[in-house]
Amino acid sequence: MLRSGFGPTSVSFVEVRYSTISFLSDFGHQDEFVGVVHSVIRSIAPEVGIVDLTHGIAPHDVRAGALALARSAQYVCPGVVLGVIDPGVGTDRKAVAVEVGNGVSVLVGPDNGLLASAVAMVGGASRAVQLTNEDFQLPKLGTTFDGRDVFAPAAAHLCMGVDLAELGPAIDPSALTPGLLPIIDTEDGGLVVEVLWIDRYGNVQLNIGPDDLADWGNPFSISTRDRSETVAMKPAYRSLATGEVGAIVDSSGLISLALNGTSAAEHLGLSASDELRIDKIDGPEGTSTPVTLSRPE
Repeated sequence: MLRSGFGPTSVSFVEVRYSTISFLSDFGHQDEFVGVVHSVIRSIAPEVGIVDLTHGIAPHDVRAGALALARSAQYVCPGVVLGVIDPGVGTDRKAVAVEVGNGVSVLVGPDNGLLASAVAMVGGASRAVQLTNEDFQLPKLGTTFDGRDVFAPAAAHLCMGVDLAELGPAIDPSALTPGLLPIIDTEDGGLVVEVLWIDRYGNVQLNIGPDDLADWGNPFSISTRDRSETVAMKPAYRSLATGEVGAIVDSSGLISLALNGTSAAEHLGLSASDELRIDKIDGPEGTSTPVTLSRPE
């Protein structure tokens, strides 16, 4: 039934060009959305494997999805990456496919900043198109599910050998919506950083790496909206004493704040996008001055 929506003669390829689609969304698993996208892909490209990176991104949180794709980019199988976090669905935002590595992989999704950081992580785009060719889309019953009607068919057809140029007109890759990542700032002798991500264990990933802390001593002071803590760099989670907040170089090579066996985020009262401040400790270890920070608007 679904195949009739694509036209039975739109493509006829025997050899699969890409064998893997890596899929990320904010769909969750309560509704049928993920399963329907899987089924649309399988109806066009039955031999292609689908890797679900995550569907647990908070609804409409493009920034969190972009960060998850960026963290995953260098480990994802060559092939097609399908990213669908699309609060602008049904508007004039573009649906795009972005080729990287001169065809090693293609990222498919909305042009809202979701794909940009991952594209940059793997060296930038070699080509990009806007997905306008309805021969490679499902007939739309409405305007609210481009993951099913536009992005999944495009991803599947690319796997089956359709060239990027057939999906729609070329667009300038440099004109794609950039990802918005926070920058490090200094203020009154302190380092102001931002929480990028809180994982399911409550570890708090910051937008800094170990080199950014080279001049701030070990231990150093962190100040949140409500409290101040003395924090030392530690080699592993189990190196932390019970109740001790420590700084770990995480699997992305960034600094994460952690508590052994419990949630650092809950202990510190932090959420994604919150700011905190890092200061040198001038007095005895453990001495620091609380600084009040406000949650960004």
